[in-house]
Amino acid sequence: MAPASAHVIQKKVIIDTDPGIDDAMAILLAFQSPELDVIGLTTTFGNVSTSMATQNALHLCELAGREDIPVAQGLHKSLKGDTKEHAVDFIHGKDGLGNTNPPAPKGKPIDMTAPEFFISKVKEFPGEVTIIALGPLTNLGKAVEMDPSFAKLVGEIVILGGAFAVNGNVNPAAEANVLGDPLAADIVLTCGANTKIIGINITHQVTMTGPQIEELRRSDSKYGRYLCDVIMCYLNYHRDYYNIDAIYLHDPATVIAAIDPSLFTYAEGVVRVQQEGICRGLTLFNNTRKKWAVPTAWCNKPPVKVAVTVDADKLVVLLKERLMAS
Repeated sequence: MAPASAHVIQKKVIIDTDPGIDDAMAILLAFQSPELDVIGLTTTFGNVSTSMATQNALHLCELAGREDIPVAQGLHKSLKGDTKEHAVDFIHGKDGLGNTNPPAPKGKPIDMTAPEFFISKVKEFPGEVTIIALGPLTNLGKAVEMDPSFAKLVGEIVILGGAFAVNGNVNPAAEANVLGDPLAADIVLTCGANTKIIGINITHQVTMTGPQIEELRRSDSKYGRYLCDVIMCYLNYHRDYYNIDAIYLHDPATVIAAIDPSLFTYAEGVVRVQQEGICRGLTLFNNTRKKWAVPTAWCNKPPVKVAVTVDADKLVVLLKERLMAS
């Protein structure tokens, strides 16, 4: 845990993650942030398999000297039993960390599954735990199914997911994390927990450029050197597929939403997730005040907060400062 100054109130945070290059950035950022007390990492499928995500999470804890942080392995398939549809080796590398082939971690995951760990911690610290979800929402959806009190006991859920009023990044309809488990996403987004969701309409506004990445390398910080080697695979993907000399900061932006909420603004309303068909994984946001004459699947559902603006410049400065200070 980064040392906390006298005026900083730390949030107890669990990061549900599928490392993944931008996940690695986000996790190391969290370790460097005095606002956050990381009390656990949980793993899910997405950028890599759940098993590889677990190995990468343990590796990142060891890299940071944070072997004290428990890592709980999550579910390997969606709530419907589906396996991941698309490999993303071309984005994150076969190892999820830019084909850098990190050494096998010495540590092991704890005996509890990720959903069990969530439930245990929100009961131990009711109203105090923030869960930052950086991958498909399978583990959270399972926790909601397992324990009806979970949604009321968790302090906050901050989700990277969805595409609001923009196209998705897997296909025109869907963002990758939501498409990874649309059922779990719909369960979590309608469970009544205090929830914020950061979509790619926001994270596509937040980039670290090629020159900024080189600045990070030249800083000679521990995390800077490590991440610059890992990032190159990710940067080349963005150059090839988006025609930009930059990377999108999806996961770091979501962690910063927990670190400094003032950098975002939100609209409130109901979000539902399309389950089938050509628009499977679509996140549709209703924040109208209209009263519907005929009852629908949208009625009597609890609202969530959907990010609508971000101060991208300040966010990137904060990220660079934290990583360079390692």
